[in-house]
Amino acid sequence: MSFTLKVNGRAHTVDVPEDTPLLYVLRDELGLNGAKYGCGVGQCGACTVLSNGTSLRSCVVPAARLGGRELTTLEGLRAPDGAPHPLQKAFLAEQAGQCAYCIPGMLMAAAALLREKPRPSEAEIRTALDANLCRCGSHNRIVRAIQRAAAELAK
Repeated sequence: MSFTLKVNGRAHTVDVPEDTPLLYVLRDELGLNGAKYGCGVGQCGACTVLSNGTSLRSCVVPAARLGGRELTTLEGLRAPDGAPHPLQKAFLAEQAGQCAYCIPGMLMAAAALLREKPRPSEAEIRTALDANLCRCGSHNRIVRAIQRAAAELAK
């Protein structure tokens, strides 16, 4: 099945079976490897991307269903001037990634949260990231990074 996806501001025509998960299209067809394969059932968050600004588990949603939506991957997460997004800078400053496998999903979930709620409380951050798993135990640094980014974006 041939269809067009708008990813990171660019239109891409792909030809894959209609039930192909978005994650596979992003990685295998478009070469966008930011979203990671974790569990394959939408429970860990490693594959999180944004669909019209809302977080989406790309491993469980067929790409063919997403035509007409603006999809953003980690590769498309940028500040308006093209520099790294404040979230990316804050994650580095707080050393929020240990193995960093979960970090792309955490960043995208955090971007969706800050879009919806620019100044979230610590409890709201933890709730928003509750379904994103980190086996390294970097949660406290991740929360601090999101708080730092929120403060930077509020300036």
